[in-house]
Amino acid sequence: MPTITQVSTGSRSHRIPSLTCDPTISIWTHTHTAIHNNIGRLTDFAMQGGTVALSRHPRWLTILQQAFGHHTIVLEARSDDKTVGLLPLAEVSSWLFGRFLVSLPYLNSNGVIAVSPFAETALVERAAQIADELGVRYLELRHERPIELAALNGAMTGKVHMRLPLPATQEELWKSLDAKVRNQVRKGEKHRLDVQWGREDVLDAFYDVLSENMRDLGTPVYGRNLFECIIRSFPQDTEFCIVRSAKKPIAAALLLHGKGITEVPTASSLRGYNHTCANMLMYHHLINRSISRGQSIFDFGRSTLDGGTYRFKKQWGALPHSAIWQYRTRGGAIGEMRPDNPRYERIIRLWQRMPIRLTRIIGPYIVRGIP
Repeated sequence: MPTITQVSTGSRSHRIPSLTCDPTISIWTHTHTAIHNNIGRLTDFAMQGGTVALSRHPRWLTILQQAFGHHTIVLEARSDDKTVGLLPLAEVSSWLFGRFLVSLPYLNSNGVIAVSPFAETALVERAAQIADELGVRYLELRHERPIELAALNGAMTGKVHMRLPLPATQEELWKSLDAKVRNQVRKGEKHRLDVQWGREDVLDAFYDVLSENMRDLGTPVYGRNLFECIIRSFPQDTEFCIVRSAKKPIAAALLLHGKGITEVPTASSLRGYNHTCANMLMYHHLINRSISRGQSIFDFGRSTLDGGTYRFKKQWGALPHSAIWQYRTRGGAIGEMRPDNPRYERIIRLWQRMPIRLTRIIGPYIVRGIP
């Protein structure tokens, strides 16, 4: 006898069959106001455990709705009226690139959270069904370990998460650093750079640095409202770090403080100030900030194995952890939308010559449609 899947859209619900082999499991598909109405229960499940990244919080679905206009979904597996699994999804759509179903855009890691293989299977199979129903180019699940299912027919494994186990004190961190790293941090201090912490009061400074750096990289910049939504959604657990030279912001980063782990999903520094080692000074403060909050892990984000950013993070003592993004492809090649795709080389060069003010206008409309 097939399991029944509950579909909750706003205040309405209807039923469709599911393919899971455990008859006790049902899948609820929450959208629109139903996400808000169930946020407490969903959050309790997603954030349980000793070490949980803030990027796992279901409130990101609301952020993606508000900042990008994405249609968002939460698949919830229940057994005996108890939550046993979650899978958040966002439909990324643009006239330029097409449509994708992603868990979740902007964040480096997400995908299925489940207490059993049966719940895991039911969630992924339902996500695959939704991808087929929507006719998206592919379903992308940003996992850290593989899920072996026929519904998933592709994977990207060329990148790794770089994570630093944190010592108990800032003094222990300093002693653990290589002499070259310590010298670069001291060089930043000798340039009399100021380090400032803040939230909405320093958002403009953060966005100034981000916009210029992304233009120089040839990459469309996220809209300012994304970071405003993040800061307002997590008032106790997010903050910006700004490094200034003679009052000018020259490096900036966003920190997400989860349970036992701090992530830095976005960080930038201006090329013209590389000689000041502002980026090294900033990361030293970012890591120390995490230690001061009693965190046990600092997550630098994803990097290509043995690439430039990988080596930068490795010098701090960060270790590689698996980043296995799994796919159900329907009409799009894996990696087609990534910035390192050779087909975008000419566009990148053109973007690098554009005025920053223009990239701030055009960039957010482009990047919201990139998974």
